[in-house]
Amino acid sequence: MTRLDLSDILLPDTPFFITAFYQFIPITDPEKMKLQLTEKAQELGILGLIVLGTEGFNATTCCQNKDHFEAWKKYFKELFNLESLNNKDSESQLPPFLKLSIKVKPEIVTTGRTDLKLPKEKQNQNFHLSPDEWEEVLRSEKEDVVVIDTRNWYEYQLGTFNGALNPNIEKFTEFPNYFKKQNISPDKKILIFCTGGIRCEKGILELQEEGFNNVYQLEGGILNYLKEKPHQSFTGECFVFDNRVAVDQELKPTTIYKLCPHCGQPAATRLQCVRCDHEYLICESCVKIESKKDTCSKNCAFQWQLNKKKGPHQEAPYSKVIKKLKT
Repeated sequence: MTRLDLSDILLPDTPFFITAFYQFIPITDPEKMKLQLTEKAQELGILGLIVLGTEGFNATTCCQNKDHFEAWKKYFKELFNLESLNNKDSESQLPPFLKLSIKVKPEIVTTGRTDLKLPKEKQNQNFHLSPDEWEEVLRSEKEDVVVIDTRNWYEYQLGTFNGALNPNIEKFTEFPNYFKKQNISPDKKILIFCTGGIRCEKGILELQEEGFNNVYQLEGGILNYLKEKPHQSFTGECFVFDNRVAVDQELKPTTIYKLCPHCGQPAATRLQCVRCDHEYLICESCVKIESKKDTCSKNCAFQWQLNKKKGPHQEAPYSKVIKKLKT
């Protein structure tokens, strides 16, 4: 497994190039593909997360070498014989990932429904709205459509589309039950969206099973929308599942949020650790818990509960990388 070593980091002003993409295509031997992708990724210095399954792949990867970054995307297309990856690219001065992880799973996005299959003829068809089309519907049909955020509650809190319903779910597998309780007419036009589009691909299939055939998804998700239409109908920031935590309207890493050291949720409340005096950010949920709100890490929480004594701050691996980049 490839890991980012301090000696691997280039100059502080050299960004990490990031690409996110998915594809529903039949893969007969995901384990074989995992070996091939691992070998190529290690050759090019690629970091990130790739999920493979018999139904396709879902990936977010990065590299600090622009030529290697382009070679990686080209290799991926050639390996799976694709005309395009429909990738969403961005840059970050901070490393989104510290290692490469390639996993083989029953689903490339978890729904709990391995029987749900996306027919090839339904990919990128008329239930996909481009950012321009999405914006036009929001403007011209505002009163006649239902807009639903299919993401988890903490993603919604950071940012969403104006007027979008919040399912307030912990995980995507809860979305179908939420939808059933809304008693929406099958004739109603429904717009759904997520981070990069993959959750909506499965979400539409589940809604179609329930008789809803007037459902449309935002093509490429929020990431694609912000690339084309920053500072318009989407407000706030977009949560991403890596060390950037979130991206702003220009797809730059957030300067507001960090990951909560206790639960891993987005955190914005600044506190000072009672044990090591280190300043840190904690999420809204953990700040309400006495055993968590005073300490900057699980280790400090344990040590403080144990003996209530001061101690040195233990630096996390990611913090060491950030220091290297800033020197």
